[in-house]
This record gives sequence, C-alpha cells and structure tokens, in this order.
Amino acid sequence: MRLTVADSEDARLSDYVRLRETSLRRHLESERGLFIAEGEKVIRRAIEAGYQPRSFLLAERWLEGLSDVVQQWPAVPVFVVTEDLAEQITGFHVHRGALASLHREQRHTVEDLVAMRRLVVLEDIVDHANVGAILRNAAGLGWDGALLAPRAADPLYRRSIKVSMGAVFSLPWARLRDWRGAPEMLTAAGFLTVALALAPDAVELDELAASIPPQAKLAVLLGTEGAGLSKHWSDGAAVRTRIPMFAGIDSLNVAAAAAIACYALSARGVTGQSSG
Repeated sequence: MRLTVADSEDARLSDYVRLRETSLRRHLESERGLFIAEGEKVIRRAIEAGYQPRSFLLAERWLEGLSDVVQQWPAVPVFVVTEDLAEQITGFHVHRGALASLHREQRHTVEDLVAMRRLVVLEDIVDHANVGAILRNAAGLGWDGALLAPRAADPLYRRSIKVSMGAVFSLPWARLRDWRGAPEMLTAAGFLTVALALAPDAVELDELAASIPPQAKLAVLLGTEGAGLSKHWSDGAAVRTRIPMFAGIDSLNVAAAAAIACYALSARGVTGQSSG
C-alpha cells in the first residue's frame, strides 16, 4: 500500500521518529514491540528470517529495488518520502534511503541456549555497535548463540542490527534473567566457562585452545570496554585467558577480541574440523 508523505509531523510515521535518541527509542520500541531495520540488505534479511513488517519508509529510488519484498505484504503501508524528509523524521541522514519497522519477537530462551555447545556471553556491553559486531563474529565463525546480561545493549536496536549485517536475525540469542548466577548456571549446564580477562593467572589463548577436547561445551565470557569483566564473573569462570599483545598495547576492542577468541576456540580452531 504505497502512500506518499510530505509532512514530517504525520502521525503515521511515529515508528521512525528521532531514531538517534537511544533512551527514547529503547522505551518506544519496547513499549510498541517493534524494531527498525535500515538498508536494503538488512530489511531483506529481517523479512527472510520471518519477522513481520509494520511499515516501510522508502525514498523513491529504493522502491524498485525492494519491490519484491513490498509485494509480499500488500496490506503493509509503504511511506514514500524524500531523503530530506526522512532526515527530518529520523534525526540523521538515511544514506541507505530505506527503513522498515518490524514486529519484535523474542525467539529463544536461556534454556534453548544452554542446550547448545558454543556460546558467547556478554556481560554489561552497552555499546550497540560492539554487541552487533560480536554477534556477527560469533555467527560467522560458527558459534551457536549468545547470552546477554540484563544491562547489555539491545541486539534489535537499529545500530546493533546494522553493524551485525542482520546476523542478529540468524544467531540465536537470549537475555539472562540472573546476572549474578550466570557463571554457576553455565557450569551446571556442562559448559567450560572461559573468561577473556587480563588477570595475572590468565593463560594464553592458543595454549588454552590446544588443551580443550573437541566435544567440550564452551562459554566465552566477555566484558565491557575498559573495565572488562566484573570480578564476580571473572572469578566465577573455570579458566581465564588472554590474547598476547605487543607494541605496548594492553588490549583490543571487545568485538575484535571476541572474533579472535571465537576462531581460536571453535571446533575448527581446536581440532581442524568444522563445528557440528
């Protein structure tokens, strides 16, 4: 249902208002049960993953490229706007010219995730770009899923989705209900809990990888930029590991560190075989 809109105050566009204001959007998107996908590729991946659209907000030049997607949902409004108007509505330059509002779903539970073999576990990582990048890395390197502490950033926030290139739609994830008990819960579920930490007793990552049997269940615990993991999570892990650093650099961005750890500790990294 194509609708040309010329007024940034049009109430029908409320899903897209002030997308840059994170605190406002967090409340609005949770309250309305929606999330925003940006760009043709990400919109396609969301639809292909089975998320149902509420509406589309498209510049004229994107109508043809997304026509097959839009045609799947003839009753869903397609708001056609100029790129200047899109910027007025959203509060930023929509350089990809295409946005979609979709119905939010929580598809997996903590119980689903702990039945898997290899997990990344994010403590209080509040940067949406880092969350998106970590989930993209985990998906691309063959890990099974992600658990997020209660205060970690939302994987379905627009920036998380964009940085992940839609991996948040394919990689199973769930939010922990109990931050404090997470290391113990994972241990009880049969995981070897591995804290990525600059602790005095941390073993080098390649040494740890060589010692892990291929059938092991692994959960890699990742902490915030700067502060790293909390003492509680670090002390609660079965083992602490570090990536050797040089040139006076003491650590990497958490998303980069996660990628290295996921590669080194994957079944491929441990045994030379693909994970199953």
